Amino acid sequence: MACPKAEKYPKASGRMDGPAVSLVLCTRNRAEQLKICLDYIARQNPSCSWELVVVDNGSTDDTGKVLSEYAARVPFPTHVLYEGRPGKSRGLNQALRVTRGDIVAFIDDDCYVAPDYIDRAREVFEDPKIGFAGGRVDLFDPTDYPMSIWISAEPVLVAPRSYLEPGLVPGGNMMLRRQVLEAIGGFDPELGPGSRFSSGEDPDIQARASFAGWWGLYAPDVVVAHHHGRKAKDAPAWRRGYSKGTGACKAKFLLIAETRPVYLRAWYWTFRRVLCGRYALRDLLWELQGAAGYLAHRLRKRVSRTPRDPALARVDYSV
Repeated sequence: MACPKAEKYPKASGRMDGPAVSLVLCTRNRAEQLKICLDYIARQNPSCSWELVVVDNGSTDDTGKVLSEYAARVPFPTHVLYEGRPGKSRGLNQALRVTRGDIVAFIDDDCYVAPDYIDRAREVFEDPKIGFAGGRVDLFDPTDYPMSIWISAEPVLVAPRSYLEPGLVPGGNMMLRRQVLEAIGGFDPELGPGSRFSSGEDPDIQARASFAGWWGLYAPDVVVAHHHGRKAKDAPAWRRGYSKGTGACKAKFLLIAETRPVYLRAWYWTFRRVLCGRYALRDLLWELQGAAGYLAHRLRKRVSRTPRDPALARVDYSV
């Protein structure tokens, strides 16, 4: 795997004109829901400088019109990009080329930010050891099935080179320091919605940040409301895709010598939880299916070896 060019992301350090926070989202064919998401973003009035970066990931509805009209009327810097290749991870990588904030926050287009979101996100990183974080994800519509949320009110600190339970740092409300992104590269386009594996992109980038030596944090004061619209009947399909993505992500780190012991222990405890009745057998089977699919995919690509140290593996995932 080749290292990216040094100019892949513009440097934020030493810049006097860059914003403190870049808020990023990738969207596809959700024009009406996107309008609501953008309206919540427009309510921000933070005490720090910030910018919004939105990527249209090949939409065929009115998304382009919604974004252009929004960018023309809001008072804060708004950058609208287009990425025609399918895949949320590719769209986010496109956004990382133009973001200038020292802190980069990621939300989904069905998440609505709290009015103080930008300020609370910035405050998380006043602790210099925190490299990545996730915030609280409430359920917006009480008639939706309670999934894809994380409502704990207790902060959780994650030590470097630790295994992160999927969902502890929610991808729909995730933040990273810019210097962390510059060190580890972008999102893996083989993971996430629109890719071979429909999830796993969030725990993947969090794991790479952790194994690069950074502390992580679940920060419940940074809040979004998730308007996912799924009902009880939709839960099995969602869990299947989520579990397969989790398995693919685990398999990826089994192939790296430095991370293998941590992920072997993760698999061990997953099996133990199944035996104790604290984890569903079907979820484990879906994880194993995702892991097998990922390993088969890598074998087909004839990847002969992996980087010695993932903290140094600044892979250009955009190609």
